[in-house]
Parts: sequence; C-alpha cells; structure tokens
Amino acid sequence: MGHTVEKIGGTSMSRVHELRDTVLIADRDAPYGRIFVVSAFGGITNLLLEHKKSGESGVYAAFASGDGDHGWLAALDRASDAMIEAHRAVLDHPGDLERADAFVRDRLVGARNCLIDLQRLCSYGHFRLEEHMLHTRELLSGLGEAHSAFVTTLMLQRVGIQARFVDLSGWRDTEQVTLEERITGAMAGVDPTTEMPIVTGYAQCTEGLMREFDRGYSEVTFSRLAALTGAREAIIHKEFHLSSADPNLVGADAVRKLGRTNYDVADQLSNLGMEAIHPKAAKTLRQSGVPLRVTNAFEPHDPGTLIDDQPAPTPAVEIVTGLNVFALELFEQDMVGAKGYDAFILEVLTRHRVRIVSKVSNANTITHYVDSSLKVLRRVEKDLVERYPSAQVSSRAVAMASAVGRDLEGLAVLSRGLNALAAAGLEAIGATQGPRPVDVQFILERTALAPGIKALHGALIEQTAQPLAKVA
Repeated sequence: MGHTVEKIGGTSMSRVHELRDTVLIADRDAPYGRIFVVSAFGGITNLLLEHKKSGESGVYAAFASGDGDHGWLAALDRASDAMIEAHRAVLDHPGDLERADAFVRDRLVGARNCLIDLQRLCSYGHFRLEEHMLHTRELLSGLGEAHSAFVTTLMLQRVGIQARFVDLSGWRDTEQVTLEERITGAMAGVDPTTEMPIVTGYAQCTEGLMREFDRGYSEVTFSRLAALTGAREAIIHKEFHLSSADPNLVGADAVRKLGRTNYDVADQLSNLGMEAIHPKAAKTLRQSGVPLRVTNAFEPHDPGTLIDDQPAPTPAVEIVTGLNVFALELFEQDMVGAKGYDAFILEVLTRHRVRIVSKVSNANTITHYVDSSLKVLRRVEKDLVERYPSAQVSSRAVAMASAVGRDLEGLAVLSRGLNALAAAGLEAIGATQGPRPVDVQFILERTALAPGIKALHGALIEQTAQPLAKVA
C-alpha cells in the first residue's frame, strides 16, 4: 500500500505525549510505513521570531531592531527556558531529559555565537546587516522544529519504536542545496518500512523557504516530502475537524465535518484566511497525484476529511466562512473608456505587498477587497492619489462572508443567501458570484460577520445538506 507522510502542527505538538499511542503509534503490531513532519512546540516560534498575532518581539525581532545586545540575548534566554519546559512536559526518563537539555544548549549557544559574530562582521562598513536578516530569520526558526523533532524521536525510542531524527535544518552544513536535494539527501538510506522518520518542518535550502512562505514553510516541506517519496497519502493532524463552519459561531451541534472535498475548495478557503493547507503545498500534492487527508489529532479513529482532485457527486454548499477585509475603492468619473487604471492599482498593491481577496468594478469605480493593515493602506491611497489627483480614493473596514463548495450549480446560493441575511435583519453591502460555481461572497459590516455566517450556514447547509458525521 505504500507509506504516508503526516504532519503534526505546533499546538498539537505541545501535547505530543498524548498522541504517542494514538497517532504516532496507531498500531503497535505495524507501527511503520509512516513519515512524520513536525512543527515546533506551541509558542516556541513566536519566541524565536515574533508573536504571530500580537507582534511582540522574539529573538529575531529584537535582533533586527538593533537596540543593542540586551534585548535579543534576553529573548534568546526566554526561548531556551521555554524549549526546556516544553520537552520536560513530554519526556520523563532522566537520560532523555539530559540529552534534550544538551541539544537545546548546543543549538542556542551556537545561534548566540553566530549572531554575535554577525554583529561584529557588520560593524565594518563593507558589510550590511540587512543583507543577512533573511538567513538569520531562517536560522532561528529552524531551531524550533529541530528541537521538537529530536524530542519526539527520544520519546518514541524510549518505548521501543525505531524512530530516526531527520534534520533538514542545515545546522552547521556548509553545502548549498535545493529543497529537493536537501530532502533526498536526508532521506537516503531511510527505510520507512522498518523505522519511523521524524522530520523537521523547516528545511534549509537555496530557495529560502521563508522568503516566499514565511511561517507557512512546514507545509511546503511536508508536501514536497510526500511528492518526492511517492506517498500514497499526505495527512495533516490538526486540533479540530475541517467542518462546515466555526462551531463557536454556529454551534457545535449545527456544524458538520466535510468528510470529502477537493483542492479547489481548499484554495478558496486559503484565500479567505482559513487554510486547510498552504496553496503552494496543495499545488505540489495535486500535481503529484497525492491525496490529502485532514484529521483531528485527538479523535484518532475518525478518518477526517479527504481532499483530492475529484468533482462533487452532487451540488452542495460545503462550508461558510468569513474574513475581515478593507474595501479599497477608486472612483474616477473619467475612467470609462480609459485604460491603465486597473494595472496601476495592481502594481501599487503588489509593491506594498497587500493581499487581494476579491475585486469588483464598473464603468468608473474599481473596488479591491484586501487583507491588510490600515497603516499600509494609507500608503497605497497616497500613491493612488498622486497618480490620479482627481480621483476619489477611500478605504472602508468591512467583512466578507463566503459560501464555498465543489459545485454550487443550480443552488441559487446568491439569492438564498441574500434572503437569509435579510431574514436575520442584516444588510449586504455587496455580493459577488463568478461564472465558476465554487463560491459566493457577501460583503457585510464587520459587526455583522458572525451573525451573517450563522444565518448563511442555517439557510445553505443546515436546511439543505444531508447531514454528514457531526463534529464532536
């Protein structure tokens, strides 16, 4: 049947000891034929880089700020303490704890010395610190995955599993290799049928994963590993089921596990900030013919949701989700019949690295719904006004609720959705449905997003869909 490549995320990794006998060793009589890719323990990457949500400085952010040694050295000590605390929650044998402590000391002292040497080098005028910051970010980030993979290997070896630590982080490696070369070189001689490889989610390579994917790199490593090794299935173990809506919004009894969908739906969800998998990782799996399964790590006997390239057997809305966005609008009375407006707006948005979620236009107005901060949008507006001084340029905080499915043909999702919103006392600012029947978007006031999702889910899924297995 071939092997599987399976990924465990950071939040689940913090409870990896709970998953030892359910996910990692699902079958004591046949434990092999599985390759695991692991993220850092929960919260560790925030301490090594910066907090993903609050922006609070970690080691990287403190080092990049250039405020002196005290800030980043103190941050490195905090990261070290947290890493030790994380593996003490997982390991209990004194010998394993000693090895894990030594691993943290070796890696973090090495990183400390590297950063000090880099500061010293860049004190000379011929060298610029900013030219090395991306490599610094990758170095620090890789510490978290290397630590969690090493600790997981120790935990499994202690109970008799032939686990192998596979380090893709390039620690003290002087060679410059591509991602494919890094993976194939590390996996050479590894036999998944007789041992269990525990692979770091970060891989050092010439492409520089963080340049394009930043903290989404582990899914890229995971998907490429699955493709290169010819996995029969790629599996992501999350802390929840991939379901028809957020149970906190519509109720745990109302949501339904998807059970099965395709990569097209996964891409739509990614566009709305609800990633089942990074779209570039999904592309790798899709082109390699490797199906993806998303499971709840803490419900190991549930098969989860299978994602492949197959169409839906019947039309249905599968999921309702939403995202806070800004409506960036450019109105120019003289736009009609003229060319170049749209191209310049796109160029400005690209230059400021603003992510476009959706777009609508008419004769004299172009509106982009974007996922960005207001601070960045003010710079975008300034550039647009300088180019088109007679235009009216504005940004408005709104929300987008979207009904998504493999096939929405013939379901009248747009009209039924608008009626559901109206029945709930909510007003749609706008609504969009493209020719391809895979999603319908409803623009709402931000305060209306949660009740809007609940209303749409009730009308489009609860009242029409055949119940799948409910989310526990």
